[in-house]
Amino acid sequence: MSAKIVQNMLKSAPFSRLYMSQIRSKATLPSLKFEYKDLEPIISRDIMEIHHQKHHNTYVVNYNNTLDKLQTAVAKDDTATIISLAPALKFNGGGHINHSIFWDTLTPHSTKPSADLDKALIQNFGSFDEFKKQLATASIAVQGSGWGWLGFNPQTKMLAVISCANQDPLFPTTGLIPLFGIDVWEHAYYLQYKNVRADYVNAIFEVVDWDAVSKRFSEASI
Repeated sequence: MSAKIVQNMLKSAPFSRLYMSQIRSKATLPSLKFEYKDLEPIISRDIMEIHHQKHHNTYVVNYNNTLDKLQTAVAKDDTATIISLAPALKFNGGGHINHSIFWDTLTPHSTKPSADLDKALIQNFGSFDEFKKQLATASIAVQGSGWGWLGFNPQTKMLAVISCANQDPLFPTTGLIPLFGIDVWEHAYYLQYKNVRADYVNAIFEVVDWDAVSKRFSEASI
Protein backbone atom coordinates (compact mmCIF):
# COMPACT_ATOMS: atom_id res chain seq x y z
CA MET A 1 0.00 0.00 0.00
CA SER A 2 2.68 2.55 1.01
CA ALA A 3 4.71 2.06 -2.17
CA LYS A 4 1.61 2.93 -4.19
CA ILE A 5 1.06 6.05 -2.08
CA VAL A 6 4.59 7.25 -2.84
CA GLN A 7 4.10 6.57 -6.54
CA ASN A 8 0.84 8.52 -6.51
CA MET A 9 2.50 11.42 -4.67
CA LEU A 10 5.15 11.62 -7.38
CA LYS A 11 2.62 11.27 -10.18
CA SER A 12 0.36 13.95 -8.71
CA ALA A 13 2.97 16.63 -9.43
CA PRO A 14 4.06 17.16 -13.05
CA PHE A 15 7.73 16.31 -12.57
CA SER A 16 9.79 16.08 -15.74
CA ARG A 17 11.96 13.02 -16.21
CA LEU A 18 14.97 15.06 -15.08
CA TYR A 19 13.42 15.95 -11.73
CA MET A 20 11.93 12.51 -11.19
CA SER A 21 15.45 11.05 -11.18
CA GLN A 22 16.50 13.61 -8.54
CA ILE A 23 13.55 12.79 -6.31
CA ARG A 24 14.20 9.04 -6.40
CA SER A 25 17.92 9.17 -5.64
CA LYS A 26 20.25 10.86 -3.19
CA ALA A 27 21.10 14.47 -3.99
CA THR A 28 24.66 15.75 -4.22
CA LEU A 29 25.98 19.31 -4.09
CA PRO A 30 26.90 20.25 -7.67
CA SER A 31 30.28 21.74 -8.47
CA LEU A 32 30.37 25.25 -9.89
CA LYS A 33 31.85 25.98 -13.33
CA PHE A 34 33.61 29.07 -11.93
CA GLU A 35 35.41 30.15 -8.76
CA TYR A 36 33.52 31.86 -5.94
CA LYS A 37 35.33 35.14 -6.62
CA ASP A 38 34.66 35.13 -10.35
CA LEU A 39 31.26 36.87 -10.22
CA GLU A 40 32.63 39.92 -8.39
CA PRO A 41 31.71 42.75 -8.21
CA ILE A 42 28.13 41.64 -9.02
CA ILE A 43 28.10 38.85 -6.42
CA SER A 44 30.84 38.78 -3.81
CA ARG A 45 33.04 35.81 -3.05
CA ASP A 46 31.69 35.60 0.50
CA ILE A 47 28.09 35.41 -0.67
CA MET A 48 28.87 32.79 -3.29
CA GLU A 49 30.78 30.57 -0.86
CA ILE A 50 28.20 30.79 1.92
CA HIS A 51 25.30 30.41 -0.50
CA HIS A 52 26.77 27.33 -2.15
CA GLN A 53 28.60 25.59 0.71
CA LYS A 54 26.15 26.40 3.51
CA HIS A 55 22.67 27.12 2.19
CA HIS A 56 22.51 24.83 -0.83
CA ASN A 57 24.37 22.09 0.99
CA THR A 58 21.82 22.29 3.83
CA TYR A 59 19.02 21.58 1.36
CA VAL A 60 20.98 18.60 0.05
CA VAL A 61 21.60 17.18 3.53
CA ASN A 62 18.01 17.71 4.68
CA TYR A 63 16.60 16.27 1.47
CA ASN A 64 18.72 13.13 1.79
CA ASN A 65 17.74 12.73 5.44
CA THR A 66 14.08 13.09 4.50
CA LEU A 67 14.50 10.56 1.71
CA ASP A 68 15.97 8.08 4.22
CA LYS A 69 12.94 8.60 6.47
CA LEU A 70 10.63 8.10 3.51
CA GLN A 71 12.30 4.85 2.53
CA THR A 72 12.04 3.60 6.11
CA ALA A 73 8.37 4.58 6.26
CA VAL A 74 7.67 2.78 2.99
CA ALA A 75 9.39 -0.35 4.29
CA LYS A 76 7.24 -0.21 7.43
CA ASP A 77 4.06 0.56 5.47
CA ASP A 78 3.74 3.68 7.63
CA THR A 79 1.23 5.71 5.62
CA ALA A 80 0.93 8.57 8.11
CA THR A 81 4.68 9.22 8.10
CA ILE A 82 4.88 8.99 4.32
CA ILE A 83 2.25 11.71 3.97
CA SER A 84 3.81 13.88 6.69
CA LEU A 85 7.16 13.93 4.86
CA ALA A 86 5.74 15.54 1.72
CA PRO A 87 6.36 19.19 2.81
CA ALA A 88 10.01 18.48 3.68
CA LEU A 89 10.55 16.70 0.37
CA LYS A 90 9.06 19.63 -1.51
CA PHE A 91 10.99 22.29 0.41
CA ASN A 92 14.41 20.65 0.46
CA GLY A 93 14.08 18.96 -2.93
CA GLY A 94 12.90 22.25 -4.38
CA GLY A 95 15.81 24.07 -2.77
CA HIS A 96 18.23 21.65 -4.36
CA ILE A 97 16.61 21.81 -7.80
CA ASN A 98 16.29 25.61 -7.78
CA HIS A 99 19.87 26.23 -6.72
CA SER A 100 21.26 23.69 -9.19
CA ILE A 101 19.54 25.64 -11.99
CA PHE A 102 20.72 28.94 -10.51
CA TRP A 103 24.41 28.01 -10.51
CA ASP A 104 24.18 26.62 -14.02
CA THR A 105 22.84 29.92 -15.38
CA LEU A 106 25.52 32.20 -13.91
CA THR A 107 28.87 33.03 -15.50
CA PRO A 108 31.65 35.63 -15.28
CA HIS A 109 31.80 35.74 -19.09
CA SER A 110 29.84 37.97 -21.43
CA THR A 111 27.14 36.02 -23.29
CA LYS A 112 24.02 36.73 -25.33
CA PRO A 113 20.77 34.82 -25.93
CA SER A 114 20.73 32.56 -28.97
CA ALA A 115 18.91 33.81 -32.05
CA ASP A 116 15.98 31.50 -31.27
CA LEU A 117 15.71 32.60 -27.63
CA ASP A 118 16.09 36.26 -28.54
CA LYS A 119 13.30 35.89 -31.11
CA ALA A 120 11.05 34.18 -28.55
CA LEU A 121 11.73 36.87 -25.93
CA ILE A 122 10.77 39.58 -28.42
CA GLN A 123 7.64 37.68 -29.50
CA ASN A 124 6.51 37.10 -25.92
CA PHE A 125 7.54 40.35 -24.23
CA GLY A 126 8.01 42.89 -27.03
CA SER A 127 11.73 43.34 -26.49
CA PHE A 128 14.65 41.94 -24.53
CA ASP A 129 14.65 44.99 -22.27
CA GLU A 130 10.94 44.58 -21.57
CA PHE A 131 11.54 40.95 -20.61
CA LYS A 132 14.27 42.01 -18.17
CA LYS A 133 11.96 44.65 -16.72
CA GLN A 134 9.15 42.15 -16.19
CA LEU A 135 11.41 39.50 -14.61
CA ALA A 136 13.06 42.09 -12.37
CA THR A 137 9.67 43.45 -11.30
CA ALA A 138 8.32 39.97 -10.50
CA SER A 139 11.48 39.07 -8.55
CA ILE A 140 11.63 42.28 -6.55
CA ALA A 141 7.93 42.01 -5.68
CA VAL A 142 8.23 38.56 -4.03
CA GLN A 143 6.94 38.87 -0.48
CA GLY A 144 9.34 37.30 1.96
CA SER A 145 11.49 34.65 0.29
CA GLY A 146 11.21 33.04 -3.12
CA TRP A 147 12.27 33.12 -6.76
CA GLY A 148 11.55 35.01 -9.94
CA TRP A 149 11.52 32.81 -13.04
CA LEU A 150 11.61 32.82 -16.80
CA GLY A 151 9.76 29.65 -17.76
CA PHE A 152 8.60 27.86 -20.89
CA ASN A 153 5.06 26.55 -21.18
CA PRO A 154 5.27 23.18 -23.02
CA GLN A 155 1.54 23.30 -23.80
CA THR A 156 1.33 26.75 -25.38
CA LYS A 157 5.00 26.96 -26.45
CA MET A 158 5.10 30.42 -24.87
CA LEU A 159 7.55 32.03 -22.45
CA ALA A 160 6.31 33.37 -19.14
CA VAL A 161 7.62 35.37 -16.19
CA ILE A 162 6.37 34.18 -12.82
CA SER A 163 7.42 34.07 -9.17
CA CYS A 164 7.31 31.20 -6.69
CA ALA A 165 7.32 31.39 -2.90
CA ASN A 166 9.99 29.87 -0.68
CA GLN A 167 11.67 26.93 -2.46
CA ASP A 168 8.67 25.81 -4.50
CA PRO A 169 10.15 24.23 -7.65
CA LEU A 170 8.80 25.83 -10.81
CA PHE A 171 7.88 22.80 -12.92
CA PRO A 172 6.05 20.74 -10.28
CA THR A 173 4.32 23.88 -8.99
CA THR A 174 3.25 25.55 -12.24
CA GLY A 175 3.98 23.20 -15.15
CA LEU A 176 6.46 25.72 -16.58
CA ILE A 177 9.92 24.45 -17.51
CA PRO A 178 12.55 26.62 -15.76
CA LEU A 179 14.96 28.50 -18.02
CA PHE A 180 16.40 31.08 -15.63
CA GLY A 181 15.65 31.86 -12.00
CA ILE A 182 16.63 34.70 -9.69
CA ASP A 183 17.03 33.71 -6.06
CA VAL A 184 15.58 36.50 -3.90
CA TRP A 185 16.04 34.87 -0.52
CA GLU A 186 18.01 37.33 1.62
CA HIS A 187 20.93 34.92 1.88
CA ALA A 188 21.50 35.42 -1.86
CA TYR A 189 22.31 39.12 -1.55
CA TYR A 190 22.05 40.63 1.95
CA LEU A 191 25.78 40.60 2.85
CA GLN A 192 26.46 42.80 -0.16
CA TYR A 193 23.27 44.63 -1.08
CA LYS A 194 21.75 44.87 2.43
CA ASN A 195 17.98 45.39 2.15
CA VAL A 196 18.05 46.83 -1.37
CA ARG A 197 16.82 43.78 -3.26
CA ALA A 198 16.23 45.80 -6.43
CA ASP A 199 19.94 46.62 -6.80
CA TYR A 200 20.84 42.93 -6.60
CA VAL A 201 18.11 41.83 -9.02
CA ASN A 202 19.01 44.45 -11.62
CA ALA A 203 22.73 43.70 -11.30
CA ILE A 204 22.43 39.93 -11.66
CA PHE A 205 21.59 40.22 -15.36
CA GLU A 206 25.26 41.13 -15.85
CA VAL A 207 26.34 37.59 -14.94
CA VAL A 208 23.61 35.52 -16.61
CA ASP A 209 24.94 32.65 -18.73
CA TRP A 210 22.68 33.12 -21.73
CA ASP A 211 24.35 30.15 -23.42
CA ALA A 212 22.98 27.93 -20.65
CA VAL A 213 19.58 29.61 -20.74
CA SER A 214 19.47 29.24 -24.52
CA LYS A 215 20.32 25.55 -24.22
CA ARG A 216 17.49 25.04 -21.74
CA PHE A 217 15.12 26.83 -24.10
CA SER A 218 16.22 24.69 -27.04
CA GLU A 219 15.73 21.46 -25.06
CA ALA A 220 12.37 22.58 -23.65
CA SER A 221 10.94 23.66 -26.98
CA ILE A 222 11.63 20.41 -28.86
